[in-house]
Amino acid sequence: GSAAAPLPEEDCMKLNPSFLGIALSSLLAIDLWASKRLGVCAGENSAWGSARPLMKVIEVSGHGIPWLLGTFCGLCQSDSSAAREVLLNLLFALLLDLVLVAVLKGLVKRRRPTHNKMDMFVTISVDKYSFPSGHATRAALVCRFLLRHLVLAVPLRVLVVLWALIVSISRVMLGRHNMTDVLFGLVLGYALYSVVEYCWLSPLSVPALFALW
Repeated sequence: GSAAAPLPEEDCMKLNPSFLGIALSSLLAIDLWASKRLGVCAGENSAWGSARPLMKVIEVSGHGIPWLLGTFCGLCQSDSSAAREVLLNLLFALLLDLVLVAVLKGLVKRRRPTHNKMDMFVTISVDKYSFPSGHATRAALVCRFLLRHLVLAVPLRVLVVLWALIVSISRVMLGRHNMTDVLFGLVLGYALYSVVEYCWLSPLSVPALFALW
């Protein structure tokens, strides 16, 4: 019989997946497997289920609402122009973080791990998605901000860094996120601080805004 016609180029590509595609699929599988293994506080019956209440307290410490309310209250009560400038920029950083994370979650739409219990503290619609971790992003951002703009003794600086790391690790332990969600969140938050510094709000750059306070 006649020889079979050659497959179109696009079909050949589908039948022969690229090395990059295989590598990414493998990394995703490893990420899901390791994240599930590390979700030791995902439920009361998990390996470290007794530590779950403590992990949930840590979860609240990295949530956006306490940070926003605390920063806004401090801004309203501050009687120092230098303190108001720092607090106003921290408020700007927190709002920028919330918007950026919400946009990325809505675009990527990666579901939370299957072993996660949906009992999170104050969620909105995009919080059903997990990439990136907003807690990790906020922790890295706030950590850099505080270390740069507050005069802290060395033990306190160490505690700030430890807090950011513990908040990030707790996201995987609670089963809220996969490891890649947290790692990307840390990188994003670290980079986002540079944007805040570049767009720093001051009485010279935005006098009308400072006139409100």
